[in-house]
Amino acid sequence: MMSDHEKRQSTKLVEGGRRKEWLGRLVNPPVERASTILFDSVAELSSGQPGLGEYRYGLQGTATHWALSEALTELEPGAAGTALFSSGLAAITASLQSVLSAGDELLVTDSVYGPTRKFCDAILKRFGVNTRYYDPLIGSRIAELIGAKTKAILLESPGSLTMEIQDVPAICSVARDRGVVTLLDNTWATPLFFPAIAAGVDITILAATKYVGGHADVMIGTATATEEHFQRLQRTSWDLGHAVSPDDAWLASRGLRTMAIRLKQHQTSALKIARWLQQQRQVGAVLHPALPDCPGHEIWARDFKGASGLFAFQLNGDPAAFIDRLKLFGIGYSWGGYESLALPVRANRTATKTPAERLVRLHIGLEDPHDLIEDLERSLASVD
Repeated sequence: MMSDHEKRQSTKLVEGGRRKEWLGRLVNPPVERASTILFDSVAELSSGQPGLGEYRYGLQGTATHWALSEALTELEPGAAGTALFSSGLAAITASLQSVLSAGDELLVTDSVYGPTRKFCDAILKRFGVNTRYYDPLIGSRIAELIGAKTKAILLESPGSLTMEIQDVPAICSVARDRGVVTLLDNTWATPLFFPAIAAGVDITILAATKYVGGHADVMIGTATATEEHFQRLQRTSWDLGHAVSPDDAWLASRGLRTMAIRLKQHQTSALKIARWLQQQRQVGAVLHPALPDCPGHEIWARDFKGASGLFAFQLNGDPAAFIDRLKLFGIGYSWGGYESLALPVRANRTATKTPAERLVRLHIGLEDPHDLIEDLERSLASVD
């Protein structure tokens, strides 16, 4: 009989978190809305500890939340548990707070998500944590930056906007030898394309709003951790008052079941469009990790099982005017849903050499890629 460890990821997506004691005869977890949980006695109220499968208070979740947490944990071999948050940013900030204290130093990839950078430079600084940014292509040379006060390294691979692929295993190996905690924003790849815990990461974070949800209708974040770090991560989350509505947890569970097949289509369409863009005279660098010219491509080819639907390119013209002429691409924040999106972006970088000017970020959705190419072609025709 096949063990749970041997099950392939697509099977885990379908079966994960569907315990009979939580679902009964239902295929999907019920939406259990609750703040107060009633007990039969004071003794029962006082016994036990909050955790997976233990009804205590709405903050600690119900079966709706536990089903999602368990399903996500099963996707990461070596993980002990998954904490849920109201957004991806909340998952990042709480995870950092779980491992940092006043006087500590944090190393952060220079290609990090903009709001994460703001949190480090404002909130963490105010509470006595110093942040230093490093070149995302540094690899094992990060050993040169680790000092006595360095307590954690925050990675994001590929990098936000400029799409550099980091050598996560090399960085994690150095960090582990120095007793430094590693955290990774793995939203772009998800555990399907990059199983982060197996690569040496201590805490792996998803803006599950994106590919887990997949339908542009939910805000949710997750952080999955090893045995050494999960209890403190979960405790920090509850102490800070983080909670996810059962309706949002249910939507994420629903999206999770089809994530594998959606990611395959995102990957196929995005690669087709990225390769087409490379041939257009109005386009400069195309920053897609699966393309040989993208910084860190060789690491992507070594470590990743696929590529998702988000990438960027340089435009030899005005990005705003170009995007305004598009008909099939929405203009809006976020990504990972079934709809294609386009945004003009400018990267705030201090230690990264990747081109960061006149960038257009595309999320390729589930539309026919030929229609999307025709839309892009019409708009490019007007670029000077």
